[in-house]
Amino acid sequence: MTDIDYTDRVRAAKQRLLNRLAEPMLAQHEVLQEVLTANSATEFGTEHDLAAVHSVDDLRRRVPIRTHEEYMPWIERAIAGEPKILTAEDPVVYFSSSGTTGREKHIPVTRTYMRDCFLPFYYACFARVVEHHPEAIATQSGVLNLWQDPHSPIARTSGGQPHIGPSQVDFGKFGDQLAVGPGNAAPWSRLPDAFTDADHWERTYLKVRLAAEYDIRCVVTVNPAIAAALPYQLEQWWPRMVEEIAAGTLGGLPHRSPNPERAREIERLAAYFGTIRPEHLWPNIDLLVTWNTALSSFYLPQARAAYGADVSVLPGPVASCEGPVAVQLDRHPTAGPLYVTGCLYEFIPAEEEIKPGSATLLADELQPGREYHVVLTHVGGLYRCAVTDIVRVVDFVAGTPRVEYAGRSLPAADVKDTLLEPQLLRALSGALGDVGLQVRNATCRMAPGGRRYEVAIAPTGVFTADELETLGVALDARLRAQSPGYARGRAADRLDPVSVVATHPHAFLREWERRVRRGERPPRVKDRVFTTDPQVWQRITGGQPVAMAGQRR
Repeated sequence: MTDIDYTDRVRAAKQRLLNRLAEPMLAQHEVLQEVLTANSATEFGTEHDLAAVHSVDDLRRRVPIRTHEEYMPWIERAIAGEPKILTAEDPVVYFSSSGTTGREKHIPVTRTYMRDCFLPFYYACFARVVEHHPEAIATQSGVLNLWQDPHSPIARTSGGQPHIGPSQVDFGKFGDQLAVGPGNAAPWSRLPDAFTDADHWERTYLKVRLAAEYDIRCVVTVNPAIAAALPYQLEQWWPRMVEEIAAGTLGGLPHRSPNPERAREIERLAAYFGTIRPEHLWPNIDLLVTWNTALSSFYLPQARAAYGADVSVLPGPVASCEGPVAVQLDRHPTAGPLYVTGCLYEFIPAEEEIKPGSATLLADELQPGREYHVVLTHVGGLYRCAVTDIVRVVDFVAGTPRVEYAGRSLPAADVKDTLLEPQLLRALSGALGDVGLQVRNATCRMAPGGRRYEVAIAPTGVFTADELETLGVALDARLRAQSPGYARGRAADRLDPVSVVATHPHAFLREWERRVRRGERPPRVKDRVFTTDPQVWQRITGGQPVAMAGQRR
């Protein structure tokens, strides 16, 4: 593999998508035909008469909208070894992610899906890096990739197939060595066998400890919680790192030649700044690759400062384990055009409930400023599958909608007066602006009794009791404006005013650490805008009383 080969592949993937943006519906029709040609003769295809489908309208009549959970009866048959259930070729991997019911998802992945859909999308994601930050990925040892970990331990399905997250994919096993990705051939990408059983917290430490002796130019996290956690981790780890760098050990075992000069340099930096942050270890960092919308838009600007004043943020792609949605191709700070060459997309207005027979819109029918549920169909064996993401249409690129991730479509609670993630996030952003406050993170729950939403915030600085009450009043007003369900509940006296509680500034990072230490891979430990577990709420809030803000109506 050469840099020229990789650059050419990335540019070609971007150009292929750019060439189709002017006629998105033609590209969408071609995707549908590819799906039908490949999979009409499957069990699912026969049951739904896909051979008679020639248009999206035909597909709508024959295939109801389903969630991943509703696809599990077919998926389980494929896992058990039955051929040609959802796809003509057998899945070789199943992508994992926690489902809406708490049950692990099993998303079938075939070689055709990887070749024709996933990998071109993956390459296009790095086009901006290649074009605008070539020095950041000039060497593998210049990239600290904390998202991809193809060498981490993997789980398996009941049928023995790999059951992994997209970040665990070993692209070489799909015959495409170029797709190894920036930083995945770095000295820390494959840890020594002695650490095979190390937990994920320790694995991250070992990688960062090794990277501390190199000139890192780019940090890839994709999940913004990882980007926020790294400065927090370095505060804990730097004394241990200094000892190991000076001794030449890794995890207490001999590894390489001692580097006392580098160890003394880190000690001097820590003495001067009081701690060690990414910008201290790696002063030449130029680029941070991460999602930067939804809840992360509250805390990422503050976390980014720990990487350096001149660090650019490249927004990660919009995607779920079910399939890709959009990829940034230009310098837009948050959004990218729909990936119209990879999946067929349908949309349902975000304020509407998703039902099997819901009316859907196509890409050319969307409106800027509106938010939508995403329903996708692709050659990997998902047909009109509703994902748990909501996207916001920013504008159009040529004839194709440019969208950004707005939040998950799951409600805060199973109550009549529904509150959705994007509604809460917009309201909280507006309320914080109204009162001039900033937060490091936030989460929301329905309080016991079902009459009050409670919002826990990790403050930037110290919030007084009066400021919390003022914030609650502003948030109540903003929620009434943003959420029809909340407004109805307040008007009918089914809901009391929202309440706000301030947490310890590191409360959310401590909960993140706890989840990683208990066995969750960092790419999976994402922000929880809505918290339903009372123990999680107790740990985050520390039992602090809520500010009963907004008793005024």
